[in-house]
Amino acid sequence: MKMDENNIAIIRHLRDGRKSLREIAKELGVSENTVRGRVRSLMDEGVLAITGLVDPEALPGHRVAIIGVKLGTMNLISKGEEFSKIKGVVSVSVVTGRFDLMLTVLFNEEFRLLDFYADEVSKIKDVQSVETFIVYKGYNLMVPYLL
Repeated sequence: MKMDENNIAIIRHLRDGRKSLREIAKELGVSENTVRGRVRSLMDEGVLAITGLVDPEALPGHRVAIIGVKLGTMNLISKGEEFSKIKGVVSVSVVTGRFDLMLTVLFNEEFRLLDFYADEVSKIKDVQSVETFIVYKGYNLMVPYLL
C-alpha cells in the first residue's frame, strides 16, 4: 500500500478515536467516502487498527511488564510470532542488543508473572534466558485489554 500524505493525515486524526470520519474529511478537504475507503484499505493491509486502549495503572490488580528474551536460535521471526500468541502478550519486538526479543505483557490477579513463565514460556523451545522489568509507572502507556 502506498503511504501518501493523506493516509498519514488520516492516521494522525484517528489518534482521537472518537473523531468521526466526516470530521476528518472536512478538516482534510476530501469526501467522507474517500476517508472511509482509505481507512478500510489501511485496515485491510494491516497498517491501521482501530481499537480501545486502556491505562493499565487505572485498572485495579493489573500490571505491565517488559520482558527481554535471549534465544538459543537465530530464527527470531518465527520465535517472535510464537511469543506473540501467548496469553497476556500485548506486543513482541525483534531487537538488537543483549536480548533477541522484547515483550510487553499485561498481567492481572488471575494471570500472574509466575503463570506466564510456568504455563506459557516454559513450552517454548530455544529460550536461553529471560529478564523481567515490572512497570511501576508508565507515561503514555496504553494497551489493548486482552485478558
